[in-house]
Amino acid sequence: KYLEALRIFVAREGEWSPNAAGLSMNIGSIYQKQGRLDDALRMYKRALRVFRRGLGDGHRRVPYALSSVADCLRNKGQLERAMAKFEEAHAILVGLYGEDHEEVAQVIVSMAFVLRDQGKGAEAIAMQENAVDIHRRTLGSDHDRVASLLLNLGVSYCDGGMLDEALARFEEGLGIVRRIHPERNATEAVILVNMGIVCSRQGKLE
Repeated sequence: KYLEALRIFVAREGEWSPNAAGLSMNIGSIYQKQGRLDDALRMYKRALRVFRRGLGDGHRRVPYALSSVADCLRNKGQLERAMAKFEEAHAILVGLYGEDHEEVAQVIVSMAFVLRDQGKGAEAIAMQENAVDIHRRTLGSDHDRVASLLLNLGVSYCDGGMLDEALARFEEGLGIVRRIHPERNATEAVILVNMGIVCSRQGKLE
């Protein structure tokens, strides 16, 4: 259906239609979920070209498309190319919104994942810490997104063998989740499991 709609938009509005580019992004996302990475990348790049030409490099849809291209490249194992696209998206977003913005933090997290994939654990953790700080300032400390980032950060510390730091992040995330969700929550369970793993590795078996 998306492909049919794309053909209609292109026929009516031309190849450089922003509506067609938006549909290309949706189709690319579907292809990526299906594991059709080359097809997804083709769609994302098509959308990126249209956004650049029709809206200009400084438009907010350009970094959105750049991040999708980068994520697809990361999935293909092309880590240096992925990082270059994420860095370009980051620069545009900082120009649009400044350093303290949720979308800036999201790209920083994506860049951290690339660094982790490259085996640069310490650099990845530093970026994740930065993203947590940005979200605290923009969303407040007691927010689901902050708790989720702390969970991921704790896992990164654990993977790096820094168990005390991991446990501290898990405990902080757990406190946030319990304050904003007095009822039982799936994230709470995931954090508790990870805390159990850390305690086991520390020899704290009770």
